[in-house]
Formats: sequence, structure tokens, C-alpha cells
Amino acid sequence: MPTDHIRYDLLTSDAMRGVLRRVLTDAAERGLPGEHHFFITFKSKADGVTISPRLLTQYPEEMTIILQHQFWDLIVTEDHFEVGLSFGGVPERLVVPFSAIKSFFDPSVQFGLQFEPAETGEAQAEKAETEETSTSEPSTAPSPTALAVPADPSQPAAAESENKPKPGQGAEVVRLDRFRKK
Repeated sequence: MPTDHIRYDLLTSDAMRGVLRRVLTDAAERGLPGEHHFFITFKSKADGVTISPRLLTQYPEEMTIILQHQFWDLIVTEDHFEVGLSFGGVPERLVVPFSAIKSFFDPSVQFGLQFEPAETGEAQAEKAETEETSTSEPSTAPSPTALAVPADPSQPAAAESENKPKPGQGAEVVRLDRFRKK
């Protein structure tokens, strides 16, 4: 298998995180339009994540938050977002780097993105060490995928296996506009 010196997986991930950043920036500036609301899942212990010890005890691996009616002070920067939410009546301030996000979903329009969270510095060093000593072909990081669910429930969603290349085949390009309302 040829080596990807361009790193399309990283370019795609950055572009898709840019979509998420733009959506959150618009929500911070103008609020959520219509029925839009967001489910955001992130790794609780990823570098740069700031959550209270109480929440970390409840969600030691990953956490899903919903930005809908009761959130405040949404601040979006180039590399993270901050938001105030209430958990069991207790207000909390969360800081979530975009690199820690595993998935984003807006159920009002059935649109979602799924990411492979960035590895921590220690995990990257271990992976690099393993690749240097390995004589097999280098592995590539899984690329982010767009989750698309048809708005019309009578139409079945594309099976997940359709989006994954079979061994020996090239990757299939999936056009998301086939799922959009027309």
C-alpha cells in the first residue's frame, strides 16, 4: 500500500472540525435557529478537557452533552469551546478541545459527524516508536466520517458497511447530498 505523504486523513479531519467550529460559533453569536440542537460526545480525559471531578467520576471515559435550551456563555476559539451547563441542578463550566470530540449530531436535521479523537502526546510517541520498529506497512489513522441519516424515515439509511472499503478495494466516496431534503 502506498504511503500517504499528504495525510488526507488529517486534512479531512481538520475540515470537518472546521464545520463543527463554524456551527458552534454561529450558535454562540446568534443562538440556535429553529429546532436545531446538538449532541456532542468527547473523551473526558483528553488533553485540554476541563470538567469537574464530580463529572469525571460519572463519565470517566467519554461524555455526551446536549446544547439545546439550557446552556450559557458559549465561547468558541480556534482549538476549543467553553460552555456553561447544569448537571443535576449544579452549574458547571466545561472546556472541550475540538481534538477531544468523538461525535457531533444535530437530530433536528439528522446530520452528524464522527471523529477519531486526537491521540495524547504519550500515545503518539508509542505509536511512532511501534511504526519505526515495525517492518509491516504503516497504518493510517481512521479518517473522520460523516453520519448521514435520511430525513424521511421510510427510506433506509445507508448501511455502515457500505461506507467502509473492503480489503483490496479503494475507499468509496459517499455524497452526503443524497440524504438531504429536496
